[in-house]
Amino acid sequence: MKKIIFSALILVALASCGGDDSSKSTETTTTTTENGGSTGTDNTGATANTTTASGISVAEADSGLELIAKSDCLTCHKVEGRIIGPSYSEVAEKYPVDSATVKMLAEKVIKGGAGTWGDVAMTPHPQLSENDAKAMVKYVLSLKK
Repeated sequence: MKKIIFSALILVALASCGGDDSSKSTETTTTTTENGGSTGTDNTGATANTTTASGISVAEADSGLELIAKSDCLTCHKVEGRIIGPSYSEVAEKYPVDSATVKMLAEKVIKGGAGTWGDVAMTPHPQLSENDAKAMVKYVLSLKK
C-alpha cells in the first residue's frame, strides 16, 4: 500500500513540474461517467477526471491522499480490508458525502474517538489543522462507489 501511495505522490510531483502553462489556453468539456464521476476533455483531446463518483473533486481527493501519506493513518487503516481500524472504503460507504459529515469526521480525526467501529479508540491528531483533516476525510469519502 505504501508503494502505491508513494508512486501516486511521485506521479503528482512529476505532473506538477510540467512548466509554465499560463500562456496556453484550453477549453474543457465535462461529461458524467458511468460510475457517477465526471470527466473533462480539453482541446488537446486529453481526458482527465474532474470529480470522483462521490462528487468530490479529484484535486481535493489528491490533496487529502498526500496528507494521509505524510501521516500515521496507514498504521491503522488501509483502503480495503481492516488492520486496526476500519478500511477507508468501509468509512466511505457508511457516511453520506456532505459538509456536515466532512466536518464531523474531521473533528473525530483531530480529537480521536471510539465506539463507532468497535472498542479500539482512534488516536487523536491535534497537530492537524481543521482544513487538513477535512482534506483527508474528503479523500476517504471520495472512495464511495
